[in-house]
Parts: sequence; structure tokens; C-alpha cells
Amino acid sequence: MKKGDIVLVPFPFSDMKGFKTRPAIVLINNEFDVTLAFLTSELRWKMEFDFIIEPNLQNGLKVKSLVRLNKIATLDTDLVIGVLGHLSEHQMRELNSNLIRLLKLK
Repeated sequence: MKKGDIVLVPFPFSDMKGFKTRPAIVLINNEFDVTLAFLTSELRWKMEFDFIIEPNLQNGLKVKSLVRLNKIATLDTDLVIGVLGHLSEHQMRELNSNLIRLLKLK
């Protein structure tokens, strides 16, 4: 797995009372953990740093999805069910730019 891959994982709820298996984007990956931003088909939840991606063969998504950059979790790599696809170069630039702004790195 690498940054920009779209994977299927049991993503935890914010209150940690459960999880839902869903697609997520790999932000950081190492030998033990993977840090992910979750995806949702609920486009109405869009916030300032989120962006929408259309389904295609490259990303493996079934529906138009919203990348929720303010919904990030770090999970054990063993929890990754599989890789669905990956972001395009344009989407990777948007991901990086929005992360920089969200985390106030500039």
C-alpha cells in the first residue's frame, strides 16, 4: 500500500462505539500501521478541505464519493481488507494541497 491508494477497512465511528466497513484513502503507511482519511457517499457533509471523486476503473469506487480529510484514523495494517484502486495524479495534488491547508503547514 502507498499514499493515495483506496482501501477497504473497518473504519471506526468518532465515538469509538463501533465501525463501518468502508473505503478510505491511505495517507501514511508503515510496517505496522496505516493512517487513513475516510470516504462517504454523503456529499452533503462536504466541508472546506474535503473533495469529491467520481467513480472509475482507476479508483475502484462504485459511487461518487467525498474524501473527508477531517475524519482521519490510524489502524493496524492487518485490518485492511484489500486495495480497491488509487487516486489520479490530479486528485493526489488536491489531497496534498488540502492536507497542507488543513494542518496549517504553510
